[in-house]
Amino acid sequence: MVKRNENIAKLQAGYLFPEIGRRKKALLEKEPDAKLISLGIGNTTEPLSTHIVEGLNKEVTKLGTPEGYTGYDDDAQAQAFLDKLKSRISKNWYNDIISPDEIIVSDGSKPDCGRLFFLFGSDVSIAVQDPAYPVYVDGSVMIGATGKYNSDTEEFNDIEYMRCTSENDFFPDLSKAKRTDLIYICSPNNPTGAVATKEQLKELVNFAKKNSSIIIFDAAYSEFIKEKGLPRSIFEIEGARECAIEVSSLSKPAGFTGVRLGWTIVPKELKFDDGESVGKDWQRVMGTLFNGSSNIAQWGAIAALSETGLSEIKEKVNYYMENAKIIKDGLEGLGIKTFGGVNSPYIWAAFPGKKSWDVFEEILTKAHVVTTPGAGFGKAGEGFVRFSAFGKTSDIKEAVKRLQENL
Repeated sequence: MVKRNENIAKLQAGYLFPEIGRRKKALLEKEPDAKLISLGIGNTTEPLSTHIVEGLNKEVTKLGTPEGYTGYDDDAQAQAFLDKLKSRISKNWYNDIISPDEIIVSDGSKPDCGRLFFLFGSDVSIAVQDPAYPVYVDGSVMIGATGKYNSDTEEFNDIEYMRCTSENDFFPDLSKAKRTDLIYICSPNNPTGAVATKEQLKELVNFAKKNSSIIIFDAAYSEFIKEKGLPRSIFEIEGARECAIEVSSLSKPAGFTGVRLGWTIVPKELKFDDGESVGKDWQRVMGTLFNGSSNIAQWGAIAALSETGLSEIKEKVNYYMENAKIIKDGLEGLGIKTFGGVNSPYIWAAFPGKKSWDVFEEILTKAHVVTTPGAGFGKAGEGFVRFSAFGKTSDIKEAVKRLQENL
């Protein structure tokens, strides 16, 4: 038989969210009439906005006509749509601080984070925030860039874990960080809900340039930032164009979790140590492994990034952020200390002295509310539980009521 990929075998325990699914199933087998409310996985619940649906309907109908059909994006008409989309991302999302030809459109920021490992290969050193979205670590494991798993420390030997706690405002203390080739940063952060300030990102950019590192900046939740003065893109920081890549997505702000549309920005100034263009290699990787985002998704994104579409996105974001306030206020009313939920749809709740999975089980079995245990995001997440604001407001209110009655 064929030998198993040893890197896949290194993955620990099981991906966080499938494990949550397994525990939900186990509860429902014991209590089939239980009505679970999910504040766990960050899946959007609100329907696509009217303008986006109109844009989709208009263009999808054209696929049934000889003159309106489009195939791969080397088709002239399909390329025109892609160019239009890139221009709107550049102008309406980034205020022209990046160029359309620096944007590679994809099916989402998570898939791009995985494909980036093909760009850099296995012979790179990795730094991640701790806690962090699991794909950064698990993707590194799959490509073989992490070394062996140390069961004593519950960490991989060749990953630099940058602790992010309330003591350092959930941003890594770079004075204690080792030099690595790649540095994964997510802001607004998943799971802690923290947003990096301009001063913090300037420190990060200086650190990366000093160490000839590349920052992989995940900005998938940038549209949820409401407080003025907080950066929505790493490219708002001077010097970032020489040391950073940014991934982003319409999944959460526009409800595209199922439609699938994201992008990665690689500035022209970003080079490898031999002077070759990182962007050029990224285009080759994407051209080899990916046939382009769905034409249909692109049409929806063009509508979403219009003036009307952006207004509707703002309404949807405000809806979820009101949910976040309900959760945050409800938890704090119980005396539970929380972080996030102000510029992010995630609330990071502290349960000192308790194991995250124990808290998860307690909330699941007593209140029939699904959360996400902080330990699933890294060692520094132990003692925390993440609550997601993605849901129907009526369900959010009912969940908070159950928490208040059972905790």
